[in-house]
Amino acid sequence: MKRTFIDHVVIQVQAGKGGDGCSSFYRDLWSRFSKPDGGYGGKGGDVVITADRNTLTLIDLGYRKHFVAQKGKNGQGNDKTGEEGKNCIIKIPPGSIIKDAVSGLILRDLTKAGEEVIVARGGRGGLGNRPRREATKGEAGEEKKLYIELKLVADVSIIGYPNVGKSTFLNRITSAKSKVAAYPFTTKVPILGSATIGNKEKIFTVCDIPGLIEGAHKGKGLGHDFLRHIERTRLLIHMVDMSSLEGRDAYKDYINLNNELILYNPKLGEKIQILVANKMDIPGAEENIKKFRRNFKGKIYPVSAFSGKGIEQLLAAIGKALN
Repeated sequence: MKRTFIDHVVIQVQAGKGGDGCSSFYRDLWSRFSKPDGGYGGKGGDVVITADRNTLTLIDLGYRKHFVAQKGKNGQGNDKTGEEGKNCIIKIPPGSIIKDAVSGLILRDLTKAGEEVIVARGGRGGLGNRPRREATKGEAGEEKKLYIELKLVADVSIIGYPNVGKSTFLNRITSAKSKVAAYPFTTKVPILGSATIGNKEKIFTVCDIPGLIEGAHKGKGLGHDFLRHIERTRLLIHMVDMSSLEGRDAYKDYINLNNELILYNPKLGEKIQILVANKMDIPGAEENIKKFRRNFKGKIYPVSAFSGKGIEQLLAAIGKALN
């Protein structure tokens, strides 16, 4: 299956060359000597990267690796300056980090829609001829190799082990239509959706993070590809499967997953978490949540993402936490 979500790419950018200066002389019927009147060359176009709210992934950059801005036009006689080359505009999602692929230096972190940065400047146009000066060639534009990494910007991220019901929950509160099936790793890429609370005046973005496993902080199970998208999240919904149909221990999963977050980035351990006990409609879940409470003394929100039970109370808690 073709991958439709790309969150890191390497591209080559080339700004436009400046136009050449013109060497031209003008002489009318009343002048004894010709006069130099060569115009300047136009500046080469810049390569500009902008954060576009309608762009969700880096998929376009995954298939197109080279971006070149337009060259500046050459100068002309009668002191006419050449036109500047058109800029090359590259659209990427908000939340993208732009790095120099050679040095690793961060050039810009575009977190908000509308932000932009010039990553390669066009060359200056050449000089036209003047008294005691010859026309010059235009300068070459900057050329760079860039690494662009996307970290999704969401209000809420849903985390948990595979097959705990994250996609079912996302589908219930949003119109994301994440794939749901009775086997692990159904969701293979992060999926974004928008949810509303109460009278629907409060809207927040939700990201379904594909199931994390032990060793995710080392990249196991594509852990690095998924963990990076949690870093910009304001709030974490930590979902556990309280049915234990697969023989898993809900409390052990809760502890292990939090350890993976901290091992990847200690700051992730400081994020606000809301613990959600899912699949409470399945027989045996009530007994399992009693065992869970013996070790966990915090607030637990028991829900059934399948039937919708407890969802309204959970959404109210999410709204309160975000405020």
